[in-house]
Amino acid sequence: MSSACKDYADITDLRVADPAAIARAWQERTTRPVMRGNGRLMIVAADHPARGALAVGARPTAMNSRTDLLDRLRSALADPGVDGVLATSDILDDLLLLGALEDKVVFSSMNRGGLAGACFELDDRMTAATAASTAAAKMNGGKMLCRIDLADPGTVATLAACAQAVDELAAHGLIAMLEPFLSSRVDGKVRNDLSPDAVIKSIHISQGLGSTSAYTWMKLPVVDEMERVMDSTTLPTLLLGGDPADPDEAFASWEKALSLPSVRGLIVGRTLLYPTDDDVSSAVATAVAMVR
Repeated sequence: MSSACKDYADITDLRVADPAAIARAWQERTTRPVMRGNGRLMIVAADHPARGALAVGARPTAMNSRTDLLDRLRSALADPGVDGVLATSDILDDLLLLGALEDKVVFSSMNRGGLAGACFELDDRMTAATAASTAAAKMNGGKMLCRIDLADPGTVATLAACAQAVDELAAHGLIAMLEPFLSSRVDGKVRNDLSPDAVIKSIHISQGLGSTSAYTWMKLPVVDEMERVMDSTTLPTLLLGGDPADPDEAFASWEKALSLPSVRGLIVGRTLLYPTDDDVSSAVATAVAMVR
């Protein structure tokens, strides 16, 4: 990109004075293919805020500050072992204007309509990026959350929306990354079933969405019996981090799962961006060492 904003005040000034500069910056950005080097990916994720999910562990307002989140993302992206980022358009535009997305893999986040805690949480409509906007910005693909509750009629709308997005992304030759879960309401709150058989069932349902699987990837949790879980798909898979109670245990589970054939890397958010000691660079370096 020809020029980058120096600070966060510059971003606001630019948005006021020349909003079209954002589209120009996307066209000027140095892009890169998804895979290179050892064929593994290390992606940081930051699409939680758009769904109203601002908590990290015991900190309910951890992600309230946008500038703090951007500081953490810039620290992570500064590590040469980090390939790129997954986020909603607002965050991606900020990072772009700050010059943090040069030569990085970029995934857009598409369905953020299933707001955390809402009665309609599982009717997770496409309210963020589209396949067309993802392609126009020369990103590498788009990601969809696909929670499946057999007792919630909203699930079928989410499935249909995800299937359409798979087809639209494939038409542009872009990765469609599906993040499936079998979910249910427990005391009114949506909970994901992380038992191996539940994850396997969610994989089978989601990988059948759309008219082609040519560009479909999986984003899956690390659970027990990962060898059996990964035997349920031939699709390229990135492991997600979630919000684990024990980061050391999470790192150990990722390291083991990364050895499985169809696993192609990590796509991790809160665990790396908000580690318990707040040392983002150290947490990222640990994850990078596993992937590389």
